[in-house]
Amino acid sequence: MATPVKAAVRQVRPLLSVNKNEARRRVLNLYRAWYRQMPFINMEYDLPKTEKDLKQKLREEFVKHKDVKDLRVIDLLVVKGQMELQEAAQKWKTSGTFMYFYKDTVEKKPTDFMSKFLAGHD
Repeated sequence: MATPVKAAVRQVRPLLSVNKNEARRRVLNLYRAWYRQMPFINMEYDLPKTEKDLKQKLREEFVKHKDVKDLRVIDLLVVKGQMELQEAAQKWKTSGTFMYFYKDTVEKKPTDFMSKFLAGHD
């Protein structure tokens, strides 16, 4: 019973990156590629946002995932980001997909009695 169980702890293979430095490099390269593409995206899609707003939202999207430590998850996010960038660069996206990132996804909860009653909240 005192023997360590090695079968339970299994080493998984990384998707792309072998270590944290390589994953960090991939993330930074993706960020730079998106950053360089922003003026063209703004021009091609005729968005009602300025280039500065787009770059700020790009930064927010990357900072949102700053606490991810698993290399496989980081690689997955990088691959998804590369696919999104390719879709944007090839003009396969619509302008609505870019505006979706600016949509406030959290609905405000009602505060007064009548609004709570009509919304069905306790």
